[in-house]
Amino acid sequence: MFGSGAFDYINVLNKAADVKVYRNEVISNNIANVDTPNYKRKDVLFEENLQRALENASDGMGSAATLKQKVANIDLNQAKEVTYICHSGLSYRQDGNNVDMATEQTELAANQIQYQALVDSMTQEFSRIRSVLGN
Repeated sequence: MFGSGAFDYINVLNKAADVKVYRNEVISNNIANVDTPNYKRKDVLFEENLQRALENASDGMGSAATLKQKVANIDLNQAKEVTYICHSGLSYRQDGNNVDMATEQTELAANQIQYQALVDSMTQEFSRIRSVLGN
């Protein structure tokens, strides 16, 4: 994490990108266990926690904060990723497994697109900073 206020937005994007990498691993693990009896698919909860952390961030004076102020004051420790088991009582097959390959492939593709968008946003932010510095 960068300590300067100029990097507040980049810090949030970086945290989100890290979670996307982790979620990619979780989805890949689901795919690897598609034939494992009684395996239950896992997923990662993050966006809701990030939203809650942004809502909890204030402008430091007790009044309603702008998005910029919220990003500057966010406690990224509140925006933790949580791995959970999806529909633990649900099974698509008689062997107790609830992994659906079509769902996993769709989730993997969506996650990769979101990751690329986050990386592109970070690249744009660094370009803005570089242009301000005159490079």
